[in-house]
Amino acid sequence: MVIHFRSMFGAFLRWLINAWLYVTGKVVPYKGNEWLRGPMSDTEVIGGQFYERYAADRGLVIDKDHKDGLIGDFAALIPATDPLKDKLHPRVRHFYEHTTQYKLEVWSQWYSPISFFSRILIKSVSTRMDQLNIPLDPLETSRGMTNDVLQLKDPATGALVCACWLRRSILSGRVVYAGFYSGVIIDGSPLVKVAFPLPNGNVTVLLRVVVQPDGSVKLISRGRGIGDAGYYRVQKRDADSVRLRYLPLKESIHVYEDEHGTLRTDHLFSFWRFKFLHLHYKIMPV
Repeated sequence: MVIHFRSMFGAFLRWLINAWLYVTGKVVPYKGNEWLRGPMSDTEVIGGQFYERYAADRGLVIDKDHKDGLIGDFAALIPATDPLKDKLHPRVRHFYEHTTQYKLEVWSQWYSPISFFSRILIKSVSTRMDQLNIPLDPLETSRGMTNDVLQLKDPATGALVCACWLRRSILSGRVVYAGFYSGVIIDGSPLVKVAFPLPNGNVTVLLRVVVQPDGSVKLISRGRGIGDAGYYRVQKRDADSVRLRYLPLKESIHVYEDEHGTLRTDHLFSFWRFKFLHLHYKIMPV
């Protein structure tokens, strides 16, 4: 009975979100906004097999023999105007360019009051989609998290189109993140693009890379509007355009080496000015 109610409630929430996007979203054409093209699912469940369907539909090849990183050249995504670009820590760069050579441990901490609504959304919607199952309790990731990267390449040139980062909770087996990573240039500014496929749409996050004085890096999604760093909820419309909302959800990802030489990440989420989630990663060589 409880499972049935949760399924019905989840379906209602999905309908409510899609109706809200339809009514309040802005129609944006792909022309002039090619960065908006991204993975969208035609099924209700995303899971860990979506990458293969996406690659097959677009004529891309999955490089299973060459396990490597999320970004081919991470330094290229740092703005030339950043005065600290030359201080980029080599281990931070190595992690992004050779991600599969590391293993991850993660802890989560939620903050009220927004955490209450986030938990409802995750339990009712994310679990059914098998996508964005952000850990609700630190013990959910007590056995660690998987770290699988699949590079999708152009079969004609061998060029890297995007890298798919699949992270599961080893304890529950649920997909925490199934994201597509790439670099984009918008109005001359380099940004990290992360797209998380959802049924009939996706979540697209644009992150600005900022080098810190100690050589660590912050990836920040704080921007001013469409085409700038930020958090976008994208809904499928037609072959030429999408409907989207630019949301007041902000992320800050700080990748650094601590005083003991261990690579770590502090990943903070906030809605408006209210912090609601802190994920802390310990990143260790395999």
